[in-house]
Amino acid sequence: MTPSTNATSDQRIDFLAELRWRNLFHQATHEDALAKHLSEPDSSPRRAYAGFDPTADSLTIGNLIPIMVLIHFARAGHTPVVVMGGGTGLIGAPSGKSAERQLLTPERVQEHIDSQREIFQRAFAGADLPEPTIRNNHDWLKDLSYLEALRDVGKHFSVNMMVQKDSVRDRLNNRDQGISYTEFSYMILQAYDFLHLYRDGDVTIQLGGSDQYGNIVAGCDLIRRVNASKRFGEVVDQVWDDVPDSEREKDSAAFGMTAPLVTKADGGKFGKTESGAVWLSAHRTSPYAYYQFWLNAADEDVGRFLRLFTLMTQDEIESLEAAHSEAPHKREAQRALARGATDIIHGRAERDRAEAAAAALFSGAVRDLDERTLTDVFAEVPASSHDRASLEGEGVVLERVLIDAKIAKSMTEARRLVSAGSVSINGDKAGEGRTLTPADLLHGSAIALRKGKRNWHLTRWA
Repeated sequence: MTPSTNATSDQRIDFLAELRWRNLFHQATHEDALAKHLSEPDSSPRRAYAGFDPTADSLTIGNLIPIMVLIHFARAGHTPVVVMGGGTGLIGAPSGKSAERQLLTPERVQEHIDSQREIFQRAFAGADLPEPTIRNNHDWLKDLSYLEALRDVGKHFSVNMMVQKDSVRDRLNNRDQGISYTEFSYMILQAYDFLHLYRDGDVTIQLGGSDQYGNIVAGCDLIRRVNASKRFGEVVDQVWDDVPDSEREKDSAAFGMTAPLVTKADGGKFGKTESGAVWLSAHRTSPYAYYQFWLNAADEDVGRFLRLFTLMTQDEIESLEAAHSEAPHKREAQRALARGATDIIHGRAERDRAEAAAAALFSGAVRDLDERTLTDVFAEVPASSHDRASLEGEGVVLERVLIDAKIAKSMTEARRLVSAGSVSINGDKAGEGRTLTPADLLHGSAIALRKGKRNWHLTRWA
């Protein structure tokens, strides 16, 4: 089963309803007013943004949630805006860790932005949508003077409120580390982003994860205070708490909405494998490894992940869940999840390549894999290095390689495995007396050995 086609301009989805059934909706400011704002007849498409930090040259799979929310926003006929933190990335957000982030150079931040940009382009292309508007907050933050920031932005923020933020409070209570004024000011810069986009780009909604709700509310509040100041005068900062809700609503038209943070049913951290984080760029996590990550989803998680990370319809997902309940061993739901999620981030061609590689690994037909796919497929299996010169002439005895690669503990065990037909070379069963020669090398550098049906080992020869 493949993902359904996306909604067309004549058959747009209801954004909030779509997020709710997919469990992508956590909370929103002025929820009823937001629903009205999105559905008002004859209104131009609304604009919403989500921000992304350029702390690395790729985003992790945890960032896929706000990307999917932006995709659904576009499917609803609205205009998504990606804001890349070229300015705030020079500062660094309070991370909740015991120490501050290491400051990056402007050149490194720009390199990360250039690399991350491709992720958004591929994701929206994978969802059959136009490329989103992509903006860099360095473009406007670089022109904001310190005096302007204090006078026009900082005056609207209460320090009492700012220190209640968990990531700030925890660091304030840590006498050894504390928190610098630089990181403490991050909330003000993020709020200013929303104000600038509201003024300059007609952006009325900020999206993010539930851990960002405090910063998002701060941005909404800044916009309301600035708007109210025009009507009430400077006194608004002293009397804001006494302004009636009916009057505040006149200054609204700025909303925040968050999606829940993803967890695994077993309590483990989502997006982590034994080899580390799962990334959205192929140079960090190959399309094959990405496909396998979803294919290995637990039965307890797969239905939820289908809602969160694919564009399949509710009927399609519920049908898969019913089939999975009847025959979980077939793993149809996991295959549909791997296909749908990989299609979005890496495209159909890379998904087909990943499936072909998985099939080759299962069948043993690894000779047909190209060099890049071979490297991807065997990236997680045990490997060993050997002297290529030993392959010349009569070659090297297979049993000796099995011992050197720690596939067998002794020559007796190695001979027993070979005579029992339990060893294969590049997918072909090895007979007794077999030697390895340069003719066995895949792409001139590796030989894949397998013990039994599943235990692969890659020997590298240099």
